[in-house]
Amino acid sequence: MPAASHPDAIAATPPTAPAAPIALTDRRPVVPAERLVAEMVPPPRFSDVSFGSYLPDTTQPSQYEAVRVLEEFAGTLNAGSAAPKRGWFRRSAPAPAGPAGVYLDGGYGVGKTHLLASLWHATPGPKAFGTFVELTNLVGALGFQQAVQTLSGHRLLCIDEFELDDPGDTVLVSTLLGRLVDNGVKLCATSNTLPEKLGEGRFAAADFLREIQGLSAHFRPLRIDGQDYRHRGLPDAPAPYTDEAVEAVAARTPGASLDDFDGLLAHLSAVHPSRYGAMLDDVTAVCLRGVHQVDDQSTALRLVVLADRMYDRELPVTASGVPFDQVFSEEMLRGGYRKKYLRAVSRLVALARDSSKPS
Repeated sequence: MPAASHPDAIAATPPTAPAAPIALTDRRPVVPAERLVAEMVPPPRFSDVSFGSYLPDTTQPSQYEAVRVLEEFAGTLNAGSAAPKRGWFRRSAPAPAGPAGVYLDGGYGVGKTHLLASLWHATPGPKAFGTFVELTNLVGALGFQQAVQTLSGHRLLCIDEFELDDPGDTVLVSTLLGRLVDNGVKLCATSNTLPEKLGEGRFAAADFLREIQGLSAHFRPLRIDGQDYRHRGLPDAPAPYTDEAVEAVAARTPGASLDDFDGLLAHLSAVHPSRYGAMLDDVTAVCLRGVHQVDDQSTALRLVVLADRMYDRELPVTASGVPFDQVFSEEMLRGGYRKKYLRAVSRLVALARDSSKPS
């Protein structure tokens, strides 16, 4: 009897072909409001941080001072016996004594988000953590009154990357924060000082306190100086890969996405920025062909949000085309959204470095 026909013979199993890379341009996620609320926690990159894991620059006393002040702030939050009560169809309770929050003022990469997340982790719930954009998206999804009701049940609200360049959104969030402070919610916020204004003392803090209008008396500005930790002693952006190398990385990396840069930019215009995080669900690495300089403001701002969500998820980015430190034109870097573009460059370069590390 031929071996192949023997009843105990085991048929050879053909090797399984690797799964095709994910295309982000095929994804149009729908994110219910409940998920927006449930996901108001520090991003995965900061899921386990603490004040103890923050590594201050030994040449920057303000970084040590920031840790001390925030640890004391966390102590006052832990001393409270109960979370604030919801303020709904009732007169707001008087705001508790002392500052309602802390504003972390500083440049890129000095660890403000690390410290903000450390405060969140050190504080008992209920509590919420989100970027300024995510907070405005939540208000849009829930409506203003429902957002007030939902967040008024929290002990602490942490707002990362507070933005001052959209007057409408700034007034909206300022009004929201006023209602929350009236209901006893404590606040902590971060923002960025433009590099050419770092020598002007508390310029960014003055902007922040002015824009939040009546809330200024509730915040203690806390300056954090230092160099971007992502670039301390590190080289410039790594050289781009070839298209063929990008495709090879995508093919051998389970869960990797592979897209043409132009196609992805076009797709971002059809997906609300609040859904960019969901678009990256189950993605382990991002591969892009043909990265080029972006000159359109709206396109560039969408790319900034995507860069933030990729950075939150620690997704290495393998790309061909131009290096990421050239993705925004000099004209755009001199404009009103400079702080966003510089933050995006810093983060994209860090993710590109992650992709170039030996596995």
